[in-house]
Amino acid sequence: MPKKAKPAGTGKEEGPAPSKQLKVGAAGGPSTLNFDSPSGFFESLISPIKAETFFKEFWEQKPLLIQRDDPAPATYYQSLFKLSDLKGLCSRGVYYGRDVNVCRCVNGKKKVLNKDGKAHFLQLRKDFDQKRATIQFHQPQRFKLSPFLLKDELWRIQEKLECYFGSLVGSNVYITPAGSQGLPPHFDDVEVFVLQLEGEKHWRLYPPTVPLAREYSVEAEGRIGRPAHEFTLKPGDLLYFPRGTIHQADTPPGLAHSTHLTISTYQNSSWGDLLLDTISGLVFDAAAEDVALRAGIPRRLLLQVETTAEAARRLSGFLRTLADRLEGTSKLLSSDMKKDFVANRLPPYHAGDGAALSTPGGQLPRLDSIVRLQFKDHIVLTVMPDQGGSDETQEKMVYIYHSLKNRRDTHMMGHEETEAHGLRFPLSHVDALKQIWSSSAISVKDLKLTTDEEKENLALSLWTECLIQVV
Repeated sequence: MPKKAKPAGTGKEEGPAPSKQLKVGAAGGPSTLNFDSPSGFFESLISPIKAETFFKEFWEQKPLLIQRDDPAPATYYQSLFKLSDLKGLCSRGVYYGRDVNVCRCVNGKKKVLNKDGKAHFLQLRKDFDQKRATIQFHQPQRFKLSPFLLKDELWRIQEKLECYFGSLVGSNVYITPAGSQGLPPHFDDVEVFVLQLEGEKHWRLYPPTVPLAREYSVEAEGRIGRPAHEFTLKPGDLLYFPRGTIHQADTPPGLAHSTHLTISTYQNSSWGDLLLDTISGLVFDAAAEDVALRAGIPRRLLLQVETTAEAARRLSGFLRTLADRLEGTSKLLSSDMKKDFVANRLPPYHAGDGAALSTPGGQLPRLDSIVRLQFKDHIVLTVMPDQGGSDETQEKMVYIYHSLKNRRDTHMMGHEETEAHGLRFPLSHVDALKQIWSSSAISVKDLKLTTDEEKENLALSLWTECLIQVV
């Protein structure tokens, strides 16, 4: 059963503990993570806390520390990434800046010790040992740690979390020598889960100056005061803290090096982001029906230094009109956020050659076939102006985007070009597509389309893209 931490200052406590500290005995700790479903996976990741409790009491609110006195999760965590794994990765080609950073916190500032070009393990190890530098490895889920491993656990973990959160999930590995610190106090614009893999890491957390921050920022140690929470993570332990939480971490002196993995999510996934994403589509639709929105703005309005009272009044009225249109609607809305998420996320995890993601299998769908959606968590449905049409028409189409053909090796690398994979259909197909999405299985002939030919063609298009199967 979960137990609250002892009050600060008692026993061997190093400082104030997070609001709720859990210590799990060997009998209660998870021996392996549950990959059967996204929700089952997340429950096993934060075990023994229940997901309902986590989102009610901790998510976006306060840190959670889970300390496990159990060799099973400790052994599993240690298998995810080790200092020795860097040698094999370097031999396959990693580069400073893109894949790895070498840095150290000096007098409250981050000092970057990167070289140019390709990173060599002997040089990394030299900076690690002699300069007490931290090695930060970017997005390790892009790499198979060893060609002899049957599973890619970080890909597997993060793909499940992207399905669970419906948001991109990135990661970094931090390897810090004893008696050293890699980064100054700072806060991030992401929700953070820390998994301690090797050694021990001493953490200090401070109240946010910008709750649920939208950007990264370094904080001067003189401004942040005393830590609200202070503790040491050991292998198998997990820490969560919300975006905006000021934090710093160091490896205690006299001990072996520390390796920890940060898993981060929910960057640019706020209600404000969704509003920005949604409103352009609402305006597009409303302007097609309301001549007032198509009327020109006053002459020289753009040359004004301040917003005029009349402009503010008109804009307020239009916003109320848009709110009235949105209230209670179940209509599928345009969303670039959906497209961007699916275009940039990991492909479905697979241990083989991935043929099931690119080559349709089983029976060809016919009018009398029963079909069902597959890879549902990797597909989004949205409506957008026809991207293949002329600027004059701008007819709306329904788009299906999926991540089955995404490249794992470019995941979370913002400078890399990504391509959105999917299909488009006339807006008249939206109800039939919703049927497929909401049904565990459905007959092709029952799809809400006018002709049997349209029904068969829709099913065939989805099957060719490996999005449905015949049952």
